[in-house]
Amino acid sequence: MSVRAEILRLGLRLAKRWHIRQRVSLATARRRLKRIETLVPRPPAGTQTTAIDAGGVNAVRVAVRQARSDRCVLYFHGGAYALGTAKLVRDFTWRIGAAARAHVLYFDYRLAPEHPFPAALEDAVAAYRWLAGRFDPRRIAFMGDSAGGGLALATLYKLRDEGLALPAATVAVSPWTDLALTGPSLQANAAADPMLDVANLPALARGYLAGADPRNHYASPLYGDASGLPPTLIHVGSDEILRDDATRMAEKLKAAGCDVEIEVWPRMPHAWHLYARIIPEGRRALARIGTFLQQRL
Repeated sequence: MSVRAEILRLGLRLAKRWHIRQRVSLATARRRLKRIETLVPRPPAGTQTTAIDAGGVNAVRVAVRQARSDRCVLYFHGGAYALGTAKLVRDFTWRIGAAARAHVLYFDYRLAPEHPFPAALEDAVAAYRWLAGRFDPRRIAFMGDSAGGGLALATLYKLRDEGLALPAATVAVSPWTDLALTGPSLQANAAADPMLDVANLPALARGYLAGADPRNHYASPLYGDASGLPPTLIHVGSDEILRDDATRMAEKLKAAGCDVEIEVWPRMPHAWHLYARIIPEGRRALARIGTFLQQRL
């Protein structure tokens, strides 16, 4: 593990402790993230960033110089279904495109608790339908982190159940796949996880579900029938409270006969890929994802 990653872990752990003491509201968290947007580095020169309407869903298309015109990655952002904007991840979406040599379409699904389940799923399906009208589904991949990883898998279920052509591949980074919160790592890694506080998850799950069954497979893909899903790569850190959401999802995919690869990275924090500018492990993980996607698009 790199020195930079160790420093990042320390910084995240200190921030976690501060947030536990403060117990800030969702509204406050959103305001603070809004201020952080101005600090996020912009993509490199030559990157085309275009705001578009993707089937009624606000979206941003990111095209780096090395992107092939016939490939696209649909990116499902994280944030516990309650947070997330394009500007917060603008230093990440272009890196996905560079690694995969593809266009990237970020989309703003409606956020909970104002817009609970299945609003995010509906928006994901709408964005994909729009994208599939412009790219061959065999040249489209899904990628999501955290709640976005779970949403990407749930969207695959929905598309398959509706008889639509599925994308060629999926990448799920630290996915939240079980809103029933039954994974043993939630408690086993509660102290080790430097970033996520397990005490926050029940309220976040309730805010998204709004009374829906937490084992509904469109909300918690761990409980679905995974047969027929495309090749999938899953990354998760060994110390994450969501580790077992990832490993159990991989087991479900494997049991259904799907092509699935899972990598458990030692001591990496939640969705460490987002820190690729800072830590070499983030850059290596993105390079691995890029190889996986280029082989399948």
